[in-house]
Amino acid sequence: MVKDNELKVYNGEDLLGDKKVTTSDISRPGIELTGYFDYYPSERIQLFGQTESAYSRSMTANNRYKVMLELCREDTPALLISRNIQPSKELLKAASEHNVPVIGSELPTTRLSSMITEYLDEKLAPRESIHGVLVDVYGIGILLTGHSGIGKSETALELVKRGHRLIADDRVDVYQRDEKTIVGEAPKILNHLLEIRGIGIIDVMNLFGAGAVRSNSEIQLIINLENWSADKNYDRIGTLEDKRTFFDVDVPQITVPVKVGRNISIIIEVAAMNYRAKNMGYDATKKFEENLGELIKENETKTNDDKEGK
Repeated sequence: MVKDNELKVYNGEDLLGDKKVTTSDISRPGIELTGYFDYYPSERIQLFGQTESAYSRSMTANNRYKVMLELCREDTPALLISRNIQPSKELLKAASEHNVPVIGSELPTTRLSSMITEYLDEKLAPRESIHGVLVDVYGIGILLTGHSGIGKSETALELVKRGHRLIADDRVDVYQRDEKTIVGEAPKILNHLLEIRGIGIIDVMNLFGAGAVRSNSEIQLIINLENWSADKNYDRIGTLEDKRTFFDVDVPQITVPVKVGRNISIIIEVAAMNYRAKNMGYDATKKFEENLGELIKENETKTNDDKEGK
């Protein structure tokens, strides 16, 4: 957390590797500074802003030290100070005695709290590892699924050659960022790598450049590839709505049959553009239904006119 968010360490740098953060909630110990600790959430990072720091400076050195001792408990991950405010001697002494790191940032308190909370939400979110390929097509995160050998990696390679970006191949780590967003990324061991049967593993970033990869992406659409079957009825109009649920978030899913002669990469590009168009309020399926309805009305009117003429 310290490294990724460019935080400074005032005290206890050697403790950072042993301290664990178990919740993304951050506490601002305002009432605790008055001596009230009946409901003190000691398992949270304790954030000192300008208000908390100003109040603590108004206390006597002895009272300030006693309060800081109460704040620094065994399960307290760290004391975090915003706005480059220098920690008091009493705070540093209490933290050192109870093995609590003291870290800080130049950011304003609200911005720092938001940044750390968002970071912890991502790192502590439940994760699921699924079989598939995640690509960024026209800015839309598309998860390709299907049986092994269906051609997911080869399709991803074709998309990369067409200017799109690879996020993950074979295994995708999925987690919930917020109430409406599912994010996917590659396991560290597979980062930027793509497996092509007959060739082996290729480094996409090395072959195609930094613009051909992304570290993570929101999963906005799932395209399930399956072998063509003459006995199965596939959606030809776009009225069949399917979805897949990750944790408690539903992600739209479509099935694309694979057979000789079908250019799957182009179909995926069109699916991405169609998804974006729907989000912008244009739905080709509804337009077709409206056109069909108007045509039916015209034919009914013409039929009625012919009957009256007879």
